[in-house]
Parts: sequence; C-alpha cells; structure tokens
Amino acid sequence: MTSADTALTELLNSRIKDVPDYPKPGVLFKDIAPLLADAEAFAALTRALADRARELGATKVVGLEARGFVLAAPAAFAAGLGFVPIRKKGKLPGAVFEQSYDLEYGSATLEVQCDAFAPGERVLVVDDVLATGGTIAASLDLVQRAGAELVGVVVLMELGFLDGRERLATHLAGAPLETLITV
Repeated sequence: MTSADTALTELLNSRIKDVPDYPKPGVLFKDIAPLLADAEAFAALTRALADRARELGATKVVGLEARGFVLAAPAAFAAGLGFVPIRKKGKLPGAVFEQSYDLEYGSATLEVQCDAFAPGERVLVVDDVLATGGTIAASLDLVQRAGAELVGVVVLMELGFLDGRERLATHLAGAPLETLITV
C-alpha cells in the first residue's frame, strides 16, 4: 500500500461513523453519510474510483442499489464513462435480465436492462459494502449474462469477518476485487 493509499484510507475511515445497535441490538452499523457529506472525503473517494475505472480500461461503471449508485455514478462521470444501475426487481422498464439470490432470511432479485451493455463492453462494479457477498455475486452474474466483460469490483468497505470475499471467488472470473477499507 502506498502512502497515498494509506492517506485515502485514513481520510475515509475518519468520516465513517459507527452507530451501535442499529438496525438491531448487537450490530455495529458503519454509516457512510458523514463521508458523503464531507466534500473533501467524497471528492477523494470519487477520484480514486474514477482512476481505478480508467486503469482497468472500463467502458461503463455499474452501481448496485441503492448506496452503490451514490458512489458509482459520480465515479463514472469523473472517468468520462457511462453509468449502469443494477436495481431491485420491478424498478427498471423494458426487458431485463434478473438474478435471484439468498439473504439471511429469505431471498431477493436484482435486475439489469438487457440493452445496458454493448457486447464485450468492459465493466467495473462499484458498491459501498461487501458483507456476505450475495448482492455482489448476483450482480456479477447479471453483468456477465448481459454480455459485458467484468474488469473488476471496487467496494468502499469490506466486513472481513463475514467472508463475502470467499463467496465471490467463483463469480469474479479472474477480475480483481478491491476494497478501500476492511473492517
């Protein structure tokens, strides 16, 4: 890790607020709202994501509903790239690919529009948190089914104790998985 990487991680970490017992007792929630509200930290994060998209040769940046949108859209803009949302079932018009996945208590379905990518388009997936990996895994499967090539995944924060990284290994198809902060 370079000193620039260390400085970025320290800046971002300093703007993330711990909220104990949210959304239920015993959970320590990592609130990124203070980071987003801080112009310096948000700009540094956006630049880092945009730089990584360019370095990986991405042609589109994908954001996952909902907080992933807040990170991916400005990064795509800053990199001069298009943005594609992956949304919860029933939120996108037209023909969609859908992917269901298991949650701790039940299941959910994500969708992407069938025409979101040109064949072989190079995609960077961005999200706020990697926890158990279910949402990101489903999103990676959607990107590939839609005909795009995954060039990487960048996540603001990884909850390392939940082992989501291991769950994603088979979905990455050799693309890098990077996190800016590991908890």
